[in-house]
Amino acid sequence: MLWGLIDHNSVTPLPVPCPMDNEYSLLLDHFANIGLALALGLLVGSERGWRERGQAEGTRVAGIRTFTLVALLGAVVAAGAGALPLLHRWLISSLVFLPLALLLIVGFHQSAQHNGNVSITSSTAALLTYWLGVLPAFDMALPAAACAVVIALLLHLKETLHRLLTVLDEGELLGALQFLLVSVVFLPLLPNRGFGPWQALNPYQLWWMVVLISGLSLLGYFAMRISGPRKGVLLTSLTGGLVSSTAVTLSLSRMHAGIRNPSMVAAGILLACATMFARVLVVVAVLNAGLVMPLLLPIGIGIVTLLVAGWLLWRTGDHSSAGNNPEVHNPFQLIPALQFAALLALVMLAAEALQHWFGTSGLYALSVFTGLADVDAIVLSLSPKAGGALAQTVVVLCITLAAATNTVMKGLYCRVIAGPEVGWKVLGPTLLSAALVLAAALAASTFNL
Repeated sequence: MLWGLIDHNSVTPLPVPCPMDNEYSLLLDHFANIGLALALGLLVGSERGWRERGQAEGTRVAGIRTFTLVALLGAVVAAGAGALPLLHRWLISSLVFLPLALLLIVGFHQSAQHNGNVSITSSTAALLTYWLGVLPAFDMALPAAACAVVIALLLHLKETLHRLLTVLDEGELLGALQFLLVSVVFLPLLPNRGFGPWQALNPYQLWWMVVLISGLSLLGYFAMRISGPRKGVLLTSLTGGLVSSTAVTLSLSRMHAGIRNPSMVAAGILLACATMFARVLVVVAVLNAGLVMPLLLPIGIGIVTLLVAGWLLWRTGDHSSAGNNPEVHNPFQLIPALQFAALLALVMLAAEALQHWFGTSGLYALSVFTGLADVDAIVLSLSPKAGGALAQTVVVLCITLAAATNTVMKGLYCRVIAGPEVGWKVLGPTLLSAALVLAAALAASTFNL
């Protein structure tokens, strides 16, 4: 009865998928994957071909054509097995890989006997290129493209990487490995929740901040080491400032007698101090991006003031008499990292206690006291709280207080250690920059700039 009441002409039939559409879409996917495999093989092969372009034809195990064909082989095999279950597709791709590997091994053996070259870099790259052709068929086109770029870059940076090994000493290599150990292995194992009074101590966040500061320091340290002594005081002060502007200040102040023009010493110290301000912005951007804009005006004024003063001193310096470079030691060692973590934990706990007992005035006093020795502890402990547990204006004032105090202290260090000739050239600009930074921070908080 109900069937007879339905107006069949008014019912819109459901679309029926056409098998031809599915086959056409699958065919396009296969062509796209094969095209990507060709491009990736051509990328890696171009680097190998360029590297070995001086060799006679037929003396290379693999060149630009071979790498492209190897990637194409992987793509064709993966496309041909596309209708099979996933496990079977991987199995077939692996089975085809075995004779390819054998062929490359034989080619390497014959090449080694012919010219005595026992490097397996090109053969290994060719084996990887096969899987670069396979991966797009398994919906991993982006990882395949990223791997191809990394492979080509590693192959091309042969001399740079080998030179890096000659530059590093045992302590620096050990420091880098220890940094990787505590950041990649230890960090994920730490609990991510609060402990202690007021739940102020979060082991995961605490150690992550140590890793952040250590990473920036290592970056600056290795940049300074790789640049070498010929780059002069200013470049090493710039990169050394990422490690420790205080260390650069003390080192240059002690060795100023080895640099004939005191203006060069003062310019290097001021550049390191400016780098400290820039580093504060980078750390804040990682921890709390919303805090960057309120800090941009005071921190930017501090950077510009120190850079202008350093540039004016640089103009009067003797550029050919750079002398020795500032001595900055390897910034990551396990014991100092643990000591910094303990200091950071103490500052975090003190910040919570002083805020609980004395309000924001306690935080300001802590910022000044901590800034006498270090800026990072205040930046790391308060930045995540801005806009939440603490107002942004309070955190901005605390960070600028710590940075200004630390900048003035470096000027005092230089005045005491290096004497009046160099000391006043540094102390004057540091006092000026600290005053301008604090004035800008107060103006920004008062007028909501």
